[in-house]
Amino acid sequence: MQEVLRTNDIVLLGAVEALLASAGIGHLIADAHISALEGSIGILPRRLLVIDDDLPRTRRLLAEAGFGDALRDGG
Repeated sequence: MQEVLRTNDIVLLGAVEALLASAGIGHLIADAHISALEGSIGILPRRLLVIDDDLPRTRRLLAEAGFGDALRDGG
C-alpha cells in the first residue's frame, strides 16, 4: 500500500474518502483512532493509503477533483 495523503483535516479526509468510494477505489485510513492516545487534540495526522495498482488512478482522480495540493509527493 502507498500513502496518498496525510492530514489533520477531517473534512478533507471525508471528501477524499467519498470521492474514492464513488470511484470504486479501495482505501485505508491509517491512524484513525490515534486521537484516543493523543487526547483528542488533533495533532497527529491521519494517513490515506491505497494499493499500489490503484495509486496512479487515485492521484489522477484527486488532482482532477482539486485535491492536488494535498497529495504526498512521494506517492
